[in-house]
Amino acid sequence: MAPDPGRIRLRFATRAVLGIGLAVVACGLAGHSLTGAITGGLAALLALFTVTDATVRGQAVTTALLPAAGLPVLAAAAVLQDHPVARDAAFLAVVGTGVYARRWGPRGHALGIFAFMTFFAAQFLHARTGQLAELSASVLLSVATAGAVRFGLWCYERRLPPVAVPAPPGGTGLARITTRQAVQATAGAGFALLVGQLVSGERWYWAVGATWWAFVNTTSRGETLVRGFRRVLGTVIGAGLALLVAVPAHGDAALTVLVVAVSVFGIFYTAALSYTWMMLWVTVLAAMLYGLLGVLTPSLLALRMAETGVGALGAALAVVLVLPVSTHSVTDAWIQRALRCVHACTARTAARLAGDPDADPAPKAAELEQLLARVRQSVAPLVHPLNPMLGRKRRARQVLALLDDCAREIRGLVAVAADPEASHDARLAAACWRVEAAVEALTTGRDVEPRTAPSTTEPALAHLHSLERTLAELSAPLRTPSGSPGRRVRAGAAAR
Repeated sequence: MAPDPGRIRLRFATRAVLGIGLAVVACGLAGHSLTGAITGGLAALLALFTVTDATVRGQAVTTALLPAAGLPVLAAAAVLQDHPVARDAAFLAVVGTGVYARRWGPRGHALGIFAFMTFFAAQFLHARTGQLAELSASVLLSVATAGAVRFGLWCYERRLPPVAVPAPPGGTGLARITTRQAVQATAGAGFALLVGQLVSGERWYWAVGATWWAFVNTTSRGETLVRGFRRVLGTVIGAGLALLVAVPAHGDAALTVLVVAVSVFGIFYTAALSYTWMMLWVTVLAAMLYGLLGVLTPSLLALRMAETGVGALGAALAVVLVLPVSTHSVTDAWIQRALRCVHACTARTAARLAGDPDADPAPKAAELEQLLARVRQSVAPLVHPLNPMLGRKRRARQVLALLDDCAREIRGLVAVAADPEASHDARLAAACWRVEAAVEALTTGRDVEPRTAPSTTEPALAHLHSLERTLAELSAPLRTPSGSPGRRVRAGAAAR
């Protein structure tokens, strides 16, 4: 029921069903076994899901590089299948390297996920060295098929403006968040691997997978804890649904294909909205695959829930005990970047209205939307229903509401700047200067003095006055006690 502007999520999910379906059909036509077809389907899913470069060209390059990251890992997993100690050590190395690769942006992120999931799939399918040729061919064929669908048959991204994906906060050494997360993920995966093997010597890899995915698209301690909770919740609900759907579908080919297609659609359609819903569909899809392999039972679904709980616990212990990254420090970093993007948007709008044809505020406005999405994700632990700190929850919600107001005014400014009939008003320069001063005050710990703006019928001025007023209102929730959103925004800026 959530809004889907431009039907982007609908197209994303429909294309995924088409691309993965064609990849599986291609593997079947090539004479590959059921194991090969499942491997190919997973490779196609990852190629369509994880590649998020800002441009179509960048997406194509990353997609082409996926086999280079995955096939050596697949070979190592197959060779080490009968050597548990070496296999486990290699798996942990893949976990750490995959998370560390996120420092290189969306491409490193996608390649790291593909490498990890290739090793995971080898455990899921009990891959052996004798199957390497077929499985490698399945990966290559499926990635090529998915790429043909994404960049040839249905490349709707060509009609969309490039969107800059914000990089995580920087730093050096252990101050770099990706480095700390690599250590955390490896430690959490080590715990999940050991405890998961105590729970089940055959399905232990589900625990490692649960730990890994708790670190995907998260930055802070709070984000990871919330993601782990949502993974467990989605898995439990999905296992209940699988009992009603997957178990009865066993042996019915038509029903199996239908449920798999619906599950893939559900994964892609809900991923941007709810990790709980996405995990529900992932669990149903996994149950259907186990049904195809002939091993699906209610006890297996119960075991999956238990292993997921172990993995979530491993991630929780890691982010709390190993090089923790404060939710507030990360939130403040994203808020600071969002505020500076607000200033950049207003400056470009003023320049465009002054007659500069090269000053285009639209890309900065799109970047602001991405930054606000990151702020919402970072603040999610503070506004979570289970958060008992009501004062912080209230302030966090106020900050989100005011930042959304800023984004609305920026969208209005961009629309005005796009109007060829819009003319420059001398008062725009003064209003933009006041917005700049307000941003500087917010990011350096000073108060923004509220100002009563004169009424105006000029659209650009009206948006700028509203923006200035909203920034002034942000002073109160950002000027908070230790540990609340906003405190480190100013400290970080002052340190620069």
